Amino acid sequence: MAKDLWLPKGFELPDGSKIRSLLYSGDEWQIFDTNGSNNILLTRPELAQKWDEFGFLDESLFGDVAFGTESFRSLSSHKKYTLTAVENGKSPESKVDALAFAFALKESRKLSEDASFHDAVYVEQYSRLLPAWTLTPHVDDEVVLGTWITGGVIISTESFRRLTNLTGWMPVGDLAEIVKAAGFSVPADAGLLAKRKPASQAKSDAKAAIAKEAVVEPDQPQTPEEPAEAKVFKLPGRPQLEEFFNEHVIDIIFNAEKYQALGIDFPSAIVLHGPPGCGKTYAVERLVEFIDWPSYSIDSNSVGSPYIHETSKKISEVFDKAIDGAPSVVVIDEMESFLSDRRSGSSSGLHHVEEVAEFLRRIPEAIKNKVLIIAMTNLIEMIDPAILRRGRFDHIIAVGMPSREEVASLVDSLLSKLPKADDLNVDKILDALTGKALSDSAFVIREAARLAAKAGKTELDQQSIEAALNSLPKDQEKKSRRIGFVWDDK
Repeated sequence: MAKDLWLPKGFELPDGSKIRSLLYSGDEWQIFDTNGSNNILLTRPELAQKWDEFGFLDESLFGDVAFGTESFRSLSSHKKYTLTAVENGKSPESKVDALAFAFALKESRKLSEDASFHDAVYVEQYSRLLPAWTLTPHVDDEVVLGTWITGGVIISTESFRRLTNLTGWMPVGDLAEIVKAAGFSVPADAGLLAKRKPASQAKSDAKAAIAKEAVVEPDQPQTPEEPAEAKVFKLPGRPQLEEFFNEHVIDIIFNAEKYQALGIDFPSAIVLHGPPGCGKTYAVERLVEFIDWPSYSIDSNSVGSPYIHETSKKISEVFDKAIDGAPSVVVIDEMESFLSDRRSGSSSGLHHVEEVAEFLRRIPEAIKNKVLIIAMTNLIEMIDPAILRRGRFDHIIAVGMPSREEVASLVDSLLSKLPKADDLNVDKILDALTGKALSDSAFVIREAARLAAKAGKTELDQQSIEAALNSLPKDQEKKSRRIGFVWDDK
């Protein structure tokens, strides 16, 4: 940002107006407020000429201003239009303002494929973003638009779910229209993202709505939208689990209309069970990341309490938050801690029965309110049968330790993103990693990359891979432990 004013306060411009204050500035331009009806963009002649060469603004729109030995080009913009630095812009006050910026971004991008608009000058009067061509890193247009709409929060429009939470003043449909106006896509599940009110407020609003007479608008012919691009979830190393998630979760979420027509409103709850280290948590984390919905965790650390009724209360609060933030995901980790069989002798009395009852009550309610529920356990045989009945958890999926083929699939996926030596042979590490947690495979590749970089290498080689493999903790052998004194008869 330039620190010195190019024109002093009170300087008279060719149209007779006078400079009042500096509003925004960059290295090659400044924006001034005047006592007239216009604001003024002042720029170096070279930058104005470059805008003309690229077709952003014709040089004939600029006037000449001289002060001392300096010469500038000036552009007037009526104060009813926005003239500002993109990086200093405030959140738009209306849908119309946001659409104007989106249109300007789209039209300006047609003029230059490479320019970054994050530090441009927004001239609403001419529907242009004027790039400054600074040496700062390029910023994607989706981030430029998301940051503008939120008034400064750096976020891409691709994170549409989070964007809706940051723009509470704007209906989801309007937000989707603005994003599309800029030439970007919106997620196929945008229709699920209706902003919800907290339960208490929703109840009071419902009472008020009952007293009002409903006005039914006549049906209007609908223009069919183009089919959304198919979304496919990838889970390298777990082809069967990948196929299950795509069929029973992803397709239902992102192609909601065709399922709703046949009575399928939302994916059913899922239980993943298997031994420790089999990759349950990794799979769920990748799924939640792909869906890009807010997630809420229920585990012994977050809701466990030694006080009677406190655990049930915390469980209920998590479900309330998930429902208010729906569509969302609730992940129940170590579900045997809360949902073990009430008839077993290991359960801890009446408050354990109360916790199970709370889950029994809230799970169907959450699913109806578009909350995806995924639970994980190492001990499926301990879970209360009432929890595992159809209607609560419809899908009980066993996850075993990875086979050699599954390890190879993950390793190939990880290596495809890295430069590697032509003679790299991964057969040895595949044999060593078969039957181990998939997280070990990911660790070996990441550690090999670190070791290669540390050694000044530009690609992954056999030595780095084998060194990373050797750094894995060895399987612990069972050792007898002696307690007390050990006598030596010698």
